[in-house]
Amino acid sequence: MRVLLLGANGYLGRYVADRLLADPAVQLTALGRGDDADVRFDLATGSPGALTRFLNAVHPGVVINCAGATRGGARDLTRHNTVAVATVCESLRRSGCGARLVQLGCSSEYGPSQPGSSTAEDAVPRPGGPYGVSKLAATELVLGSGLDAIVLRVFSPVGPGTPAGSPLGRLADAMRRAMQSGDSELKLSGLGVQRDFVDVRDVARAVHAASLSAAQGAVNIGTGRAVRLRDAASLLARVAGFGGALHELDDPHLGTPPAYPYPDGCGSWQQADVRTARDRLGWRPRIGLEESLADIWMEAACRI
Repeated sequence: MRVLLLGANGYLGRYVADRLLADPAVQLTALGRGDDADVRFDLATGSPGALTRFLNAVHPGVVINCAGATRGGARDLTRHNTVAVATVCESLRRSGCGARLVQLGCSSEYGPSQPGSSTAEDAVPRPGGPYGVSKLAATELVLGSGLDAIVLRVFSPVGPGTPAGSPLGRLADAMRRAMQSGDSELKLSGLGVQRDFVDVRDVARAVHAASLSAAQGAVNIGTGRAVRLRDAASLLARVAGFGGALHELDDPHLGTPPAYPYPDGCGSWQQADVRTARDRLGWRPRIGLEESLADIWMEAACRI
């Protein structure tokens, strides 16, 4: 099976590439903006015609799109997350390759949800910021394209390579600095937020399964269990061997900080309903949060 992977150098794309390369039946070609891509092409600025010519030359059976941006203003997010996907869809329609499209979406497309609830794929999306809006627009383009396509809505990916700007990345870095300076306490904010953390390697397995399946539509990829950031911080402290005290900055004895921002636009709670992934892809998460945190800490500890 010939697979064209877009965004192979990103956080998710690297693990998807590793998973695909481990399958002897896969012939992988990576397309991206970096020098280490097999083919250099910028989806945000390249023309559908140029990409169509490449598709006709390579003739992939599956196209996996892990490319996109998570930060920036509305214009940049739209260009990298929506316009780029429009280019991919138009190129596949023009091409004679008939490739299946696996698009990586995200839980930010849903926006905030009711605490205690599990979000299923038929939930009405109400993204809370420009990132979620740009990803939702991309999903609508894919699902309305008429292509053989599936969108995997990934919840909160964690594990090795976790970006430093993510909640758990910031936690690990703060704990590293506290241990490095010998601090006996760590003051943190926003620990009441609850997210469905799924290991990036389990996400890669889901992408692989989706590329082999006939399932279409949107499919949630998560664990089905929301974890409070406070509990994740305690677990990380145990993994790291940090014996100090963890204090929340919204503790009345420590002063009241500004309201905790939700950069993903998902409010204080998010939890996936993952029955569709189980039933249609035969996929279940395998890696627990403690193992994911151990890998995050191993990378952080190397900077001590």
